[in-house]
Amino acid sequence: MTTSTADPQLEVPTQLGNVAPPWPHRDRLRITGVRAIATAPEGTPLVIVRVDTNEPGLYGLGCATFTQRWHAVVAYVEQHLARLVVGRHPADIEDITRAVHYGSYWRNGPVGNNALSGLDMALWDIAGKRAGMAVYELLGGRVRAAAATYIHAGQATVEETLVQAKGFLDAGWTHIRLQVGQPGLGTYGAPGARGGYPEAPNPDGWSVHRYLRTTPELFAAARAELGEDVELLHDVHSRLTPKQAVLLARSLEPYRLFFLEDVLAPEYFDRLPEVRAASPVPLAVGELATSFTEAVRLVRDGGVDLIRCHISAIGGLSPARKLAVLAELTGVRTAWHSPADVSPIGAAANVALDVTSHAFGIQEGHLYPDAVHEVFPGTLRIERGWLRPNEAPGWGIDLDEKAAAAYPPGLARMDEWVLGVRGHDGGLAAP
Repeated sequence: MTTSTADPQLEVPTQLGNVAPPWPHRDRLRITGVRAIATAPEGTPLVIVRVDTNEPGLYGLGCATFTQRWHAVVAYVEQHLARLVVGRHPADIEDITRAVHYGSYWRNGPVGNNALSGLDMALWDIAGKRAGMAVYELLGGRVRAAAATYIHAGQATVEETLVQAKGFLDAGWTHIRLQVGQPGLGTYGAPGARGGYPEAPNPDGWSVHRYLRTTPELFAAARAELGEDVELLHDVHSRLTPKQAVLLARSLEPYRLFFLEDVLAPEYFDRLPEVRAASPVPLAVGELATSFTEAVRLVRDGGVDLIRCHISAIGGLSPARKLAVLAELTGVRTAWHSPADVSPIGAAANVALDVTSHAFGIQEGHLYPDAVHEVFPGTLRIERGWLRPNEAPGWGIDLDEKAAAAYPPGLARMDEWVLGVRGHDGGLAAP
C-alpha cells in the first residue's frame, strides 16, 4: 500500500509536544492509534499491539507477549507508549522505537521491552504491507528455504518419553528435546509427582542430586532406542550452580546433544564463559535475557554457543536482527524462544530471522491448536519439522478480534508453579 501526498482524505494527527522528528516526509501517512489486544485461545495469555494509520485498511500487528505480567504490558502500551507514537510516520521504525525506549528514562525491563516489541513488529508489518513484500524480503531475502525446528517430548517415565519421541520422528522431526518426570512438583517439561520424599521437610520437593543422576540415564536410553541420526536437546531451566552445570554437561558428552539449554539462572550469567569453556556440550542460553544489551553481553563475552532469546523481551525484531548479525560475526548460532507463550506473530518474526541469517542454528517449534489458527488467520504451520515464512505482505497474519474476544485471558498460572519449585528441604529454587 502507498500513500499519495495529494490525497485529501489523509489527515495528519496532531503531534504530542515535540515528538516529531526534525525531517520532512514524502507523504502524509501517519500513525493514528496504538492499542493492545489480549487473548488466550490456548489458555496462555497473549498480547498483540495494533498500530493504525490514516490510510484506510493499513495497520500493523506485533507481539508483546509477557504472559506472566500481561496486564502491565497492556497498560504500558495504552497509557504510556501510544501518546509518544500517534502522529509519527510509520516508516521511521528505528527512530520511533529508540524514542520510546529512551522515553521512560529507566529502561530495559521486560514490561517496557515487550510493549516496545509489539510496536516494533507492528511497524515492520506496516512496512511490508506498504511495499507489498513479506518482512523477510525487507531483511535482505532468504539464505535458506526453511527453518528446521525441534519439538518437545516429555512424559512421566523414560519409556513414555521415548514413545512420544518416536512419534515425532515418524512425523518428520529430526531434532527433539527430551525431558522426563521426577519425584516432587518442581519438575520442568514433564509431569512431577507428589510425595516423592515422604521423610523430608517438603515431601513434594525436587532433588537436584537425583536430577543430575537420572538425566544421563534418559539420554543413554534415548540413544539406544532412537538411534544416532536424531539430534537430541535438553532444557535444565536454570536450575544448577556453575559446578553442577559442568558436571551435567560432562556426563552427557557420550550422547552428543545438539545443545543443553539454560544451565544457569540469569543472576549467574557472568559465570557462563567458564562453564562453556569446560562443557563438551553446546550451551543455548538467553530465554531469560530481558534486554538487548544483556543478550549482547552473552554473545560478546563468550557465554553461549546458541543465543536463545524471547525476542519480544529484548524489544522486538529490530534488536533481534542486530543480535543475529553479531552472532554471525562471532560464530554463535540462533535458537529463538517459541513455545505457547509466543504469539503466532512473534513466531513469524522468529522465522523471518531464521531464513535471513547465516547464524541460524535451530528454531523451537510449537504446534498451535485450531483455536489459535481461528484467532490468528495465517498462523504458520510446521510441516515435517520445517517452518517457512508466509509470502503475503508483512507477516501475512491477521487478528480476528471478535474471535479473540471469545478467549479472554486470566492471570497466568506461572506464579503458582514457581512457588512450588522448592527442594525437599523446602528452599526455593530457580524455576
